[in-house]
Order: sequence, then structure tokens, then C-alpha cells
Amino acid sequence: MENGARRTEDGRPSVAVVDYRAGNLTSLLKGLSAAGAHAFVSSDPEAIRGAAGIVVPGVGHFAATAAIDEGLRAAIVEGAGHDRPLLGICLGLQFLFDGSEEAPDARGLGLLSGRCTFLRGDVKVPHVGWNTLERKRDSALLVGVDSGAYVYFTHSYAAPITDACVASTAHGADFAAIVDDGRRVFGVQFHPEKSGEDGMRILRNFVALCR
Repeated sequence: MENGARRTEDGRPSVAVVDYRAGNLTSLLKGLSAAGAHAFVSSDPEAIRGAAGIVVPGVGHFAATAAIDEGLRAAIVEGAGHDRPLLGICLGLQFLFDGSEEAPDARGLGLLSGRCTFLRGDVKVPHVGWNTLERKRDSALLVGVDSGAYVYFTHSYAAPITDACVASTAHGADFAAIVDDGRRVFGVQFHPEKSGEDGMRILRNFVALCR
């Protein structure tokens, strides 16, 4: 199968993982494959336009998103605009918003309103470890995932709780752990591929949407 074709011959949906050199993608690719996708890494806008779903991953500083040039940015936004499932993971979730105080001059995608901020309160930062999810409303990403599920975080900045937040958690203060805009734009602040069965269920739910 060519990278960018919507499905493999055995019916697996293709999921493009956007490559902007922001983290090791091996475990994410394995997780998406185990969830039933044909996952491939690409920075080619045309390959991303041709995929059934798009994942924007990432760890580290928000300034790293500046490596996503205008052509790649346009392909991601275009995919979301055509009702193609889009999932931001960790830094990728933050990139869905307008921006972050971590790198004030770097633009987010603006698909969700608001800016990400440094974790508040008398807590250790970066926040690394397992936290529980508090469900706020239903989401296709949360089918089969109960409130109180434990997932694995590693980050220093977080997204605000807005109308798009479907699950929150707290580390010093509450922040958005999962977002869903109701139009197939999703984000998770944690790493689902490192979050046990509940994380895998979330990946399976996303891949199911890509079918």
C-alpha cells in the first residue's frame, strides 16, 4: 500500500503520524498498529491529505511546532475541515489550540480556542506519572473508558478547560486531559500508547473513527 492511501487491502485505515522531529514515534506506531491501523510517519502534505486519519504527536517545547511549515499545517487543517479524524497527543494536543505561553511567538493550529499555560500550584514540574481521568461528558474517544481510569502523563504545560474538554485531571490545578470539538478534532494530554488497556482503548476508538 502507498503511504497516503486511505485503506490497506485488508481494510485497515491508514493513519498519518505527522513527523516534525518532536519525539520518538516507535511506541506510538506500535500502539496504532495494535489498535488496527496502518500507521506511517510522514512530513509530506500530500501523503497526509490522502490518509484516513491524522495524528499530531510530540514531546518537549512548544517551539518545536515551528517545524510544521505552512504546507504541512494546511494539510492538517484541511483534513480536519473535511471531517477526517485528527488526534493531537501531548504537545500535539497543545498545538490544536491558539498557542502556548511556553513559546508566545509560535502559532498553534487554532482549531480550539484558548492558550496553554504552565502547570500551576505547589507541585513538581514536569508532571510525570499516572493520573486519573474525570469524565465531563461523552465522547467517541471515551467509549468503554470509565471515569477514574489511570493514564500516563509527562508535561509542564497544559490546555485550559473549555467547552471542548471531555475529561480533565489535576496536578496543582485542573486542566484538560482529553478534548473533543464534536467535529472529529480530538486531543489527549497523556500518552495513550503508554497508558495500558485504557490508553489502547482510546487508540482503538480513534482508529474506529478512521474507518
